[in-house]
Amino acid sequence: MRARPRLARRITLYALAYALVVGVVLILQGEALHENAEHTVWRAVLDGEWAQYEGRLHDEPDWRPVDPGQIRLFALDEAGAPTALLRLAPGLHDDVLLDGLPHAVSVRALDGRRLALALDVSEFEHFEDAIARKVALVALLGALLLAIGAGAVAGVLTRPLRQLAEAIRSRRPDAPGARIAVPEGASDEVFVIAEAVDGYVQALDRHVARERDFIDTASHELRTPVSVIAGAAGLALGQPDLPPAARAPLLRIQRTARGMEQLLALLLVLAKDPARLAGSDDQVALEQLLPEIVDDHRPLCADKQLALALDPLPAVAVHAPLPIVQAAIGTLLRNAIEHSDRGEVRITLRPDAVVEIVDPGHGMSPEEIAALYARHARGEGRDGGGIGLALVARLCAHLGWRLAISAAGDGPGTRVTLDFGASHDFPTPPRAS
Repeated sequence: MRARPRLARRITLYALAYALVVGVVLILQGEALHENAEHTVWRAVLDGEWAQYEGRLHDEPDWRPVDPGQIRLFALDEAGAPTALLRLAPGLHDDVLLDGLPHAVSVRALDGRRLALALDVSEFEHFEDAIARKVALVALLGALLLAIGAGAVAGVLTRPLRQLAEAIRSRRPDAPGARIAVPEGASDEVFVIAEAVDGYVQALDRHVARERDFIDTASHELRTPVSVIAGAAGLALGQPDLPPAARAPLLRIQRTARGMEQLLALLLVLAKDPARLAGSDDQVALEQLLPEIVDDHRPLCADKQLALALDPLPAVAVHAPLPIVQAAIGTLLRNAIEHSDRGEVRITLRPDAVVEIVDPGHGMSPEEIAALYARHARGEGRDGGGIGLALVARLCAHLGWRLAISAAGDGPGTRVTLDFGASHDFPTPPRAS
C-alpha cells in the first residue's frame, strides 16, 4: 500500500508553496514597479538633455556635442546612423543595443528631421542584475526558513493528533469500556474527536454484546429443536412396524433437518469473530469425513440418473470446526446434485487439503460465474446461484479458506474447489505426511 503523507509534512509543503507563490508575485510586482520607475528616470534624464539641445539644433542643424559622454546624439536621416535606431518610432525605448551595450533611446522629430538621444545604461544594468540575484537569494533563503519554521510549528500542532491516532490504533478490541487517553495540552478539536470515537466504540461494544448474547442463545435455542426433529425422525425410521408409505416422508424430514442443522451452523459461524473460532477448532480427517458426507447425499440422487463417485482419498487433516467443514462440503455437494440431472458427480481430495467437486449438470457460463463473484464481493445474499453458494463464499472469506468456481471443461458441467490450506487469517492446517 502506498505510504500516506503526514499532516505535518503537508502543512510544511503547503507553507513552502505559499511562500514561493507569494515570493514570485512580489518579485513580479517589484519588477513591474522597477521597470516603471526606470522608464521615469530615463525619460527625465533624456528630456533634460533635449531641453538643452533643441534650441541649439534649431539654430544650428549640424551641431553635435563635442564630448557626448554617456549620452550621444544621432541624426537618423543621415548616413551612418546605427541600424538599431532606424526602425524606432518616436518615444522612449529601453534596452536598445548599441555597440553591444544596452541603451535607453529617446526619438523625436525636430524641424522635419528624426533625431535620437541614446543613454548608455550598461553600468546600471550590471548593478541591477547584481541586485536581482541578491533579491532572489534572499527570497529563496526566506522560503527555506519559512518552510523550516512551518515544519517545526506543524510538528508541534499535530503532535496531539499523532498521539490521539496512536491511542486509537493501540486500543484493544477485547477491552470494552476503555476510553481513549487525550494528550495533555490538546486542543478542543482533539477532545471532540476523542469523545466522538469513544461514543462510537461504546455503541459498537453494546451492539457486539447484544450480538454475542443472541448468538449464544440462538446456538442452543435454534439447533436443539432441529436436533430433536432429526432424532425423532431417526427413531421413527427404526421402528420395525413402520408402514412403507411413511418411510419416504420420514427420510425427507430427516434429510431436511440435517440440512437445517448445517445451515444454522453456517449462519452462526458467520456471526462470530474468526478469532473466537480458533479456540473451538477440531482436527478433521477429511479422508474419513468425505465418505460420510457422500453417503448422506446419495438419497438425493435416487430420482435422477445421477451417481456420486469418490476418488481414492489421501490422508489429509485440517484444523477447523467439524460442523462447519461438514456443512461447507455438504452444501457444495448438494448444490452440484440439485443442478445435475444425469451423469456423474465426482468428488476428489488432493493432498494439499483441496476438495474438488465436478458435476455434469447444467453448468455455469463465464458470465454467471463472474456475476456470482461480483455478488460475493458486494456482500449480496441469495440469487440465482442459491443460498448455499452465497453462504459458503462468505464462510470462506470469514475463515480464510478459498473457494473457486469454474467451468468443468468443454461440457456444461461446473468445477468447484474448496481450499482449506489457503488461510492466512486462520491457523494454517497441518499437512498429512
